[in-house]
Amino acid sequence: MVTKKIRVLIVDDHQLMIEGLKSLLEDEEDVASVAGANSLEQTLDFLKNNPVDVIFMDVNMPNVSGIEATKKVKEHYPNVKIIALTMHDDISIITKMIRAGASGYVLKRTNMDEVIEALKIVYQNGKYLSINTQNIIMDNLMSPEDIMEQKEENKKPVLSSRELEVLKLIAKEYSNEQIGEKLFISERTVEAHRRNIFMKTKTKSLVGLMKYAIKENLISINQETK
Repeated sequence: MVTKKIRVLIVDDHQLMIEGLKSLLEDEEDVASVAGANSLEQTLDFLKNNPVDVIFMDVNMPNVSGIEATKKVKEHYPNVKIIALTMHDDISIITKMIRAGASGYVLKRTNMDEVIEALKIVYQNGKYLSINTQNIIMDNLMSPEDIMEQKEENKKPVLSSRELEVLKLIAKEYSNEQIGEKLFISERTVEAHRRNIFMKTKTKSLVGLMKYAIKENLISINQETK
């Protein structure tokens, strides 16, 4: 909970958006007041006579973009915090808004909980990027090779630690009974693990399973022959 109630201004060229967000924010106990403006001109006129702590700024604005509006507001009112609240998920727009002085970036498709979290964090001099925005930034930091590698990694079947133990003992040609004794589990449980291993690796024979396990570095050739 914040120590002082927050005075909020919503800057958006769609009045319906302002009214909708305003009605939701006014129900928050940490919010003192919520006002709206449809342009940079209205924003500056409002700020002349009304103290504001945090502005939710849209990027799409008539005549002057939200990026330019952010620069202008920060130039005249450096203590006012600004959070971009927009539909734009382009990395160049995100970068420009942050460089212009925005302390947060939230996409309009996010949930209200994130909007409130962003408001409170930015008000207390923090920085906030919504989960969607973080993902966009991370995707743009990754090279095409990294993205392909990640996709391939996601395709790999995930064997549990117990299934890996069973796989390694299968590779050593242990029987179900021997595996059960080794791992202190029943033969029925061993058989269930074997079925799961074949299903997850999409193999149909021991030879196919061993080829797959070696190829994916689940076992080594040395390990298999020990």
